Amino acid sequence: MERTIIKIDDEKCNGCGICIPDCPEGALQMIDGKARLVSDLFCDGLGACIGTCPQGAISTEVREADAYDERRVMEENIIPKGENTIKAHLKHLKDHNETAYYQEALDALKDAGINIDIEEKPAASPCGCPGTLAKVIERDDDAGCCGAETSVSSQLRQWPIELHLLNPDAQYFKDADLLVAADCTAFSYGDFHRDFIQGKAVAMFCPKLDNSAETYIERMTEILSRNNIKSITVVRMEVPCCGGTTAIVQEALKRSGKNIPFTVKVISISGEILS
Repeated sequence: MERTIIKIDDEKCNGCGICIPDCPEGALQMIDGKARLVSDLFCDGLGACIGTCPQGAISTEVREADAYDERRVMEENIIPKGENTIKAHLKHLKDHNETAYYQEALDALKDAGINIDIEEKPAASPCGCPGTLAKVIERDDDAGCCGAETSVSSQLRQWPIELHLLNPDAQYFKDADLLVAADCTAFSYGDFHRDFIQGKAVAMFCPKLDNSAETYIERMTEILSRNNIKSITVVRMEVPCCGGTTAIVQEALKRSGKNIPFTVKVISISGEILS
């Protein structure tokens, strides 16, 4: 049959692997250093992997392909990976209005004796942990940041800082300059607090390991849409997989429909600013 299915440009693909976690259906694998489509049966053609590719190597095309098998995907690739993957897959289908596939997925869960609460929870309350409670940290702008003291004061003005824990309606996002940083940058660059955190609201995540690209895009879109963000500074590492940091922010900006000044700083593994 002829249908829409993803296509990977080998010349553009740099093997970063960011797309792999964003295909819970299991259609993609890393083979010989490149992302490969390994099964037409598992590719729904909806393109969840497209937005997270920092190289723009993934697109869709209409061609002859085996029919997508939702029940097989559920039984072989989704259910074995656990509740979070099941929820992400169901949300993926709902977001694309794939009602038939969605019902097939629910039927597969029912037949497997799995009962999962698929109702969306409010973004403002990611979990009941006290550590996620949003708070503003008051700082003296001149206190030990840029002087000759051997001890440098923290410039962090908020809690939490991990993107998946952030409340888009938190006070510290109002009229803020936003710093979006890959996790490793704070450890690699010695003057991170002075040069990047000072005076900014912060969102941090790892585009390679967190396996939450679509969730992060949605959360970042909410932050940008609900607040008057004055500027965005993205700080990422030089390694290719860290390009996902920039890609996530770019997609969120696109979805928010806003035109916000946007700067990218690249940190080398040795701790230098490359650009």
